[in-house]
Amino acid sequence: MNLTTRCPSCGTAFRVQPAQLSARGGKVRCGKCAGVFDGVKALLAEGSTQDETLQEIESEPSPQLGLFEAPKKIGDAANEDAPVPEFLDEAPRPRRRIAWALAALLALAALLAQATYHFRTEIAVLLPESRPYLEAACAELKCELRLPRRPKLMAIESSDLQADGRRESVIVLNAVLRNQAQFAQEFPSLELTLTDERDEAVARRVLGPADYLAGVAADVLARGIGPGTDAVLRVYIDTTGLRAVGYRMYLFYP
Repeated sequence: MNLTTRCPSCGTAFRVQPAQLSARGGKVRCGKCAGVFDGVKALLAEGSTQDETLQEIESEPSPQLGLFEAPKKIGDAANEDAPVPEFLDEAPRPRRRIAWALAALLALAALLAQATYHFRTEIAVLLPESRPYLEAACAELKCELRLPRRPKLMAIESSDLQADGRRESVIVLNAVLRNQAQFAQEFPSLELTLTDERDEAVARRVLGPADYLAGVAADVLARGIGPGTDAVLRVYIDTTGLRAVGYRMYLFYP
């Protein structure tokens, strides 16, 4: 079913289909003068355009086709798929682009926020001036801004196990930890294993910073080991009932 509409600006008449009118709410663009007008209001009565030059156009069927004629079957509609002609394509593209740009900016901001939250420790190391702001943000988000933990950059420089001359069954562990990184790190945990004559484990104990640095203030522990500095520790261990003659020790971050 074809209809005829006339451009009110230049008087050119066009033959259109109901689907083309319904695709843009009746708005069409004249192919001659490029003027936009209401194609429904400008419809001509049957037989009134015999002396006019008609330009036939085709377009994709619209879901609103039922406004003009009985709806077709789904299969029939699929067979009529075709791109919308340029003179009917009047979508508000600038608004759509602005909406996409805003959505992209919001997505980028969310991604940056997630990355900052996940790598907050690394950011505080690379940009020390950002630490106060990160600490303030963590206070609001109920998170914790910890010092870095790089076990490969933390070493046991020296260690020895000696008997305590004042008390029997008590041994003294002396060790020196060195932070080889160029930034402060958390104090690591130490796993100490006592061994017998066959180098088999007879006891194992994990020492946290509060264990091997007993008596050190909490704020000192929180500052960690400074870059390129050493931490000297001494731990007394009761070996009552154990035949320990050797030991093994390594550091780790839980």
